[in-house]
Amino acid sequence: MATAPYNYSYIFKYIIIGDMGVGKSCLLHQFTEKKFMADCPHTIGVEFGTRIIEVSGQKIKLQIWDTAGQERFRAVTRSYYRGAAGALMVYDITRQLYVAVINVNFTFCRRSTYNHLSSWLTDARNLTNPNTVIILIGNKADLEAQRDVTYEEAKQFAEENGLLFLEASAKTGENVEDAFLEAAKKIYQNIQDGSLDLNAAESGVQHKPSAPQGGRLTSEPQPQREGCGC
Repeated sequence: MATAPYNYSYIFKYIIIGDMGVGKSCLLHQFTEKKFMADCPHTIGVEFGTRIIEVSGQKIKLQIWDTAGQERFRAVTRSYYRGAAGALMVYDITRQLYVAVINVNFTFCRRSTYNHLSSWLTDARNLTNPNTVIILIGNKADLEAQRDVTYEEAKQFAEENGLLFLEASAKTGENVEDAFLEAAKKIYQNIQDGSLDLNAAESGVQHKPSAPQGGRLTSEPQPQREGCGC
């Protein structure tokens, strides 16, 4: 049977990074499935999702790698930074206490997910290419009454570090589309102005793919599908 032609012109590789429990997998599921997943287990390793979007009349396939936030998986997830065109760096805007069970019970304040952004940003800058577009996302914007991280301080952090920034809610869908689309628009702009070299192996962009010959489009390691990580 003949293989149907691809209906997109580019493939952009994204990674989603940030502490455990900030809603990374919930954002991915809301974007790809238009649904909110409540009470989902944490990601073990990585999860994967795709969706075709349109930017400036061009159809673009996003290949999105959702990484685990636990420190014990950092050695594994760092390998997925390589060749990323876009990185969504997520924190939790609320002051809720969070309870986790990883061998022992413990609680921590969600503001720590914002305080750890510098560490995540260092990894992103060191392990991706210089043209990788990084967008900072404050998740759980629907919980305004429980806010602990102000919009202004996060925006200042983003501006000081040259990041795109917005707040979103994986639960209501607010700004979830924009988070993925704004990063794609910036990547496409970089292609158009020549600052992103598509011939570079680390660009994270593939142009006009041909039909695969019995194989996958990328050589990325297979994700461990053990559940989604909020």
